[in-house]
Amino acid sequence: MIRIAGTVFAGLLGLAFGSFLNVCVSRWPAGESVVNPRSHCRACGRSLAGWENVPLLSWIALRGRCRTCGASIGWRYPLAELAVGVLWAIASWQHLWIFTISFPAAIDAEHLAETVGTMVLCWLLVALAVLDAEHFWLPDWLTLPGTAAGIALALLLDFLIHLAPHAKIAGATPIDRTLGAALGSMIAASLILLIRWIYWLIRRKEGIGLGDAKLMAMLGAWLGLQGAVLAFGLGVLLGALGAVVLLIAQARRGEAKSWALTRLPLGTFLSIGGIVSSLWGGGIIHLYMKWAGF
Repeated sequence: MIRIAGTVFAGLLGLAFGSFLNVCVSRWPAGESVVNPRSHCRACGRSLAGWENVPLLSWIALRGRCRTCGASIGWRYPLAELAVGVLWAIASWQHLWIFTISFPAAIDAEHLAETVGTMVLCWLLVALAVLDAEHFWLPDWLTLPGTAAGIALALLLDFLIHLAPHAKIAGATPIDRTLGAALGSMIAASLILLIRWIYWLIRRKEGIGLGDAKLMAMLGAWLGLQGAVLAFGLGVLLGALGAVVLLIAQARRGEAKSWALTRLPLGTFLSIGGIVSSLWGGGIIHLYMKWAGF
């Protein structure tokens, strides 16, 4: 019961933070403050009433349009709110399984830190996915602090694990996760930089932005090397599928010759891969290792 209540609370909290995410990704590209002015229609400038700011429900009640000027409120708003809410609920359900064992264990600091950490990562990745999809922009002031936060979380978890009674028995060292996060961050970023360099050698122009390398560094810090490689593989696969869909759509419009010049938001696909890896990566990697015979 406690686990269910925690999951519902996390989902509702995620909807609220998804609403804040919409404010951020709408104002950051324009260089606006996320605090002032208060929430308003981007078309007519009218300040929104309190009931118009209820996550998800307000968009449904308004039927996706401003009640004053009738301007369309894009699908991104409810989808981003719903995405964060669902992801936070899933993270809570997965990480707070300890609630089903005994209530005193519910205050386990390690599991609480992992839960909050996964929620923060999901929020960052949804924000980066939207920004890259809409503006081809992966801001340094999200990816670089995000990388530092991933390493800091690994250090915190190492500290909490070291304090646990089983640490000495298991032979755990105080910085296992921290070293893994730092190493994973560097190698994951190097993977993108290597591909970028090879592409430049072949075509003598940039094919992948440095923002994608910094995003991979962030994924390596949070997920470790295996998780980051999984996120990269999923991102490339999604990107390839997206390119095929785009090619078919352009061919039907008679624009097939221009497909090679079309830009795709790799950061969006990497972010989706990172979300999948953060929530289900352990199981996916285990199944792959079993299938590969390791």
